[in-house]
Formats: sequence, structure tokens, C-alpha cells
Amino acid sequence: MEQATFAAGCFWGVENTFRQVKGVTSTTAGYTGGHFPNPCYLDVCARITGHAEAVRVDYDPALISYEKLLKVFWNCHDPTQFNRQGPDRGEQYRSVIFYHSPEQEQMARASKQKLQIADNYDKDIVTEIKPAGEFYLAEEYHQQYIEKKRRKS
Repeated sequence: MEQATFAAGCFWGVENTFRQVKGVTSTTAGYTGGHFPNPCYLDVCARITGHAEAVRVDYDPALISYEKLLKVFWNCHDPTQFNRQGPDRGEQYRSVIFYHSPEQEQMARASKQKLQIADNYDKDIVTEIKPAGEFYLAEEYHQQYIEKKRRKS
């Protein structure tokens, strides 16, 4: 198993998207990329942590490649929106690829460059590419949030 970590707006939708991908064995909503230890949702929303809402993706590289996960990432949000996605605004909603190895960094940078050159967007891609750091689990009610909501309906 390998890990990938992505931030692309509210982690509820991002996590749900990756959970549907064959080869993904688990997903976890959390916070990363900031400077504040052990943040809670209210800390992150207060914009005092520097963290992004992110999703850690555990996957089987025999079933899905990191390159394919990058395609899912690019397609599940608008990478030209700075510190926001749709109505959600703030640094916690920024677009970031957190790489876990030099190979992931290289693939992430190449995919971003390829997407920018493809000229699919009217604006520049603002997605950051940063090394993965400490990942703090989001509260239990955020985990698989969309699935939980569907079950209650």
C-alpha cells in the first residue's frame, strides 16, 4: 500500500470522490500543511492554523497508479481558485498536492505543467505542491461524511 494526500476544498466531497476509485483502499479526512499542532475543526476554520482540509488516500499501486490519482484530483475541483472552492473561502480550502516521495513530487509537478500547457483553464493553476507533513485526523463526524448523510436519508 502507498499513500497520497490531496487538498481540494472541503474534504467531504474530495474524500467521497476518492472512495469511489478502484484501487483506493481507504480515505481519511484531516488537516495538514500548517503550523498549529493537533488542530480541531474550529481552529482550522478560525484560520489560525495554516492547515488545509485534506484527504489522505491509501491505495494499492498494483490496481491504480499515482498518475491516475492525480487525474482524479485535477478533475474533482477547480485548481485555478485561490484559497477557495465554490462558496467555501479561506486558506483551509486551498488546492494542494502533498507528496510523500521524490517520485510523487516529480509526477505532481509534471501533471500540473501538462494541465497548464493544455490550456483548459482561462486562469493559471494555483495548486501548491508541497512535501507531506504531519497529518491530523479530522473529527469522527467528518469521516465519510457524505456516506453517513446518505444513510440517514
